[in-house]
Amino acid sequence: MKKIFISSDHAGFNLKEAIKKKFSKKFLFEDLGTNSSKLPVNYPNYAHRLSKKVSKNSKNLGILVCGSGMGMSMAANKHKKIRAAVCYSIKNAKLSRLHNNANIITLGSRLTKKNIAFKCVEVFVNTNFEGGRHKKRVNKI
Repeated sequence: MKKIFISSDHAGFNLKEAIKKKFSKKFLFEDLGTNSSKLPVNYPNYAHRLSKKVSKNSKNLGILVCGSGMGMSMAANKHKKIRAAVCYSIKNAKLSRLHNNANIITLGSRLTKKNIAFKCVEVFVNTNFEGGRHKKRVNKI
């Protein structure tokens, strides 16, 4: 079973929990918090925590969820070996893996319908980097 790191802020908590429930039979999740939607938290703390875990192994993948997906992506992309992509469509999620070798998907709980988020996660996790002409470009990141 593929292990995936997952984390959210308070705005993304409910979608994070829904993702874990939906994919609990397909993936083993290591939940790095937050544990409630009640108390506001600082999203960079959770993005940094997850990014440190993902960056340890090139096969690791992560899911970050906040209100828009943008803040988590910005914080995650400060880390070496991290390529976090804000995904809002199935095609966007697929291309982020195929062409950019993204290792973290970030989702906006306030901007993405739950069923689309589920499809994005499934495509993201099950798509491999195409390499080839894209490898040279990714190496420049």
